Amino acid sequence: MDGNPRDPLLKMTGIVKKFPGTLALDKVDFDLRAGEVHVLLGENGAGKSTLMKILSGAYVKDGGQVFIAGREVELGTPHEAQVNGIGIIYQELSQVPQLSVTENIFLGREKRLGPFIDWKAMHREARALLDQVDADFSERTAARRLSVAHRQMAEIAKALSMRARIIVMDEPTSSLTPHEVEGLFAIIRKLKADGVGIVFISHHLEEVKQIGDRATVLRDGKLVRTMEVKDCQVDDFIELMVGRSLENKYPKVRASLGREMLRVEGLTRSGVVENASLAVRQGEVLGLAGLVGAGRTELCRLVFGADPRDSGEIFIDGGRADIRSPEDAIRNGIGFLTENRKDEGLVLHLSITRNISLPILGSLRRGPFRFITIIDHRRDQAIAEDYFRKLDIRAPSVRKLAGELSGGNQQKVVFAKWIASNSKVLIVDEPTRGIDVGAKVEIYHLINNLAAEGVAILMVSSELPEMLGMSDRILVMCNGRITGELREPADFTQEEVMKYATRFGDKGSDVT
Repeated sequence: MDGNPRDPLLKMTGIVKKFPGTLALDKVDFDLRAGEVHVLLGENGAGKSTLMKILSGAYVKDGGQVFIAGREVELGTPHEAQVNGIGIIYQELSQVPQLSVTENIFLGREKRLGPFIDWKAMHREARALLDQVDADFSERTAARRLSVAHRQMAEIAKALSMRARIIVMDEPTSSLTPHEVEGLFAIIRKLKADGVGIVFISHHLEEVKQIGDRATVLRDGKLVRTMEVKDCQVDDFIELMVGRSLENKYPKVRASLGREMLRVEGLTRSGVVENASLAVRQGEVLGLAGLVGAGRTELCRLVFGADPRDSGEIFIDGGRADIRSPEDAIRNGIGFLTENRKDEGLVLHLSITRNISLPILGSLRRGPFRFITIIDHRRDQAIAEDYFRKLDIRAPSVRKLAGELSGGNQQKVVFAKWIASNSKVLIVDEPTRGIDVGAKVEIYHLINNLAAEGVAILMVSSELPEMLGMSDRILVMCNGRITGELREPADFTQEEVMKYATRFGDKGSDVT
């Protein structure tokens, strides 16, 4: 690349991006040095993704300049970004699951030997790239067989295959275990030592202190500040992001507990969940803690009827409930906010209104003929408008498509869907995954409000501070079994949770 060696690796000046009715970026400046991790922070909707989409060539800027190593460039397409040494690793990894790691790395850029694909050369180069990131899996493995952490390694290898000197990582740790996060950070430090510049986007602010060199905060499409990470505390980042101090990041309000609303006895699915028993009362938030793979989500899916159980019984409000499908669960007053809102919680190409009304379509029928489904759209619209206001969903109207909302507002729509269905029991699996710190607090207030109205809440979270801060009682799982219970807030410590979460040889206990 041309330019003075002292020039930043990347410099974006006065970047402007407009959408109909919205100024998404208002003269934003951003730069990146070689061998640096520059963290990009901001609430959902602050402009982070828009700025990176301009860098990746997915969006065309409406104003400003972009320089790579001192040379001005126009990044009108993703191909132009790649040619200029820019690699993007998105939160939703973009591999073709059926193809091998080698095929994914070279997709669209296959090496040829005459008219034939040179598989030997591709496998050899893929192996060398994987060795650069200390990957211990075969280049011939299908992407679908890899863990999330290994898929990220393959994506980094792909970026390196394109000679990327600038790598953008969008929420790279959102689905990783603490051990896998440390592995990713080791790779990042190795890339830094090789002179690669990394833009790191994360809502986990503690990670900023671990891996970042500098941080830039955006708010409402404007640059707030760029600073040295070593000179700031996590609370400083929060205040800059939301424009105010958050005195209490976990604003737990303890509700009065009512009668037992959910009881599970001996729930089992062989090899996944073993003999799990629990109970949740009205107004209670029962936390379900454990390491990734402990069986928490699998237990929730059994309660909701999403997966078949081998044995065990479920009781709702004192009566035995035969729940064999999600339809049975909804009929019995159970809602399930899944950990993957985009694939399982929402229909992204439908409006806010349509998404909110999905579980209650049967009650919105009108007309005398049950075999002809005619929806009362006036009621449908009124219900959506009501929750749109109550939950402060930030969008122009209820006609906005769910896929066009920020993560925090998408999560509010999922909550609205289950509130509208009058759920007596609400399972919330990773309720704040992938949303910013300000939106997290709004979700916590929403959980408090539901508990105050008598909803029984079963909450799964991989963020231990969130689990400790928002639960009334905590059960811990390990290896498919419930291994411990924390009843009193005085006992809510990370050490106590981890003690039970690592009892791999424990036979578990029936805790209610």
